[in-house]
Amino acid sequence: MKIGFIGFGEAAYELSTGLKGEGIDHILAYDPVWNHPTYGALVQERARLAQVELLKTSEEVLERANILFVAVPANKALEVSDSLKPFLKKDCIYVDVSASGPDVKRKIQENVQVKEVSFVDAAMMGPLPVYKHKVPILASGNGTDAFIDHMSPYGMEISKVSDNPGDASAVKLIRSIYMKGVAALFIELLEAAHAFNVEELVIGSISETMNGRTFEQTMNRLVTGTSIHALRRSIELEGSIEMLESSKINSLMSKAAKEKLQLLSDFNLKEKFQGKTPATWLEVIEAMECKV
Repeated sequence: MKIGFIGFGEAAYELSTGLKGEGIDHILAYDPVWNHPTYGALVQERARLAQVELLKTSEEVLERANILFVAVPANKALEVSDSLKPFLKKDCIYVDVSASGPDVKRKIQENVQVKEVSFVDAAMMGPLPVYKHKVPILASGNGTDAFIDHMSPYGMEISKVSDNPGDASAVKLIRSIYMKGVAALFIELLEAAHAFNVEELVIGSISETMNGRTFEQTMNRLVTGTSIHALRRSIELEGSIEMLESSKINSLMSKAAKEKLQLLSDFNLKEKFQGKTPATWLEVIEAMECKV
């Protein structure tokens, strides 16, 4: 078995380093900047360290590889699949690890299956420098089963989501709403806490509220409670926004939260639930869907 990479940035480097350690001898790679005056040296050094054969054209990689990892920026993934399509070998497994959205992943599968190539939408769910090839991967698409069969013996942690391309990426992108969003919210909160010199009190108070429950319990409590108190809580955020703005602190996240709560209040869920807090977050989301 020969592994090929199109794009040899950090993701490809970490994956190939791990796979080399598992005993895969033949790993090939092509990166369009392999001879770039600024970036070429880094690509070549990574290939040397990972003991990967760096080739000068993508066609050479496609000619020899059985499993092809395409590790390019999300905004280039579809374009790259178009450029690779004429050179794809029948029965190759095309694994797209970009952060492209579900629509793009579906179009890529349509693209490559014309050449009788199976496709895998692979969403990497952890830090590659930590996990390398053992990074948890969610996979979907018509090549998922074969991908798992080929790569699990080499220590890759792959979980099948479905046969539908885009489903794995949807999980990752939806997860990112929280992971990236909460990081931005933390920054706004900490800016304010530091400006007022109350960091310890604020962090301690939130910790006391959050630490006693699991993430799912906390999420359920906040969503169900907010569903019937959305209007009041959006109004309460006005005070936070005014405080931030008077202190010359950007209030973007607080304003966005206020707007989302105002939209939620338009569903009149307090009336629908007769003033009683629903039992689960699912009741809230389904009630919102009924209004749409």
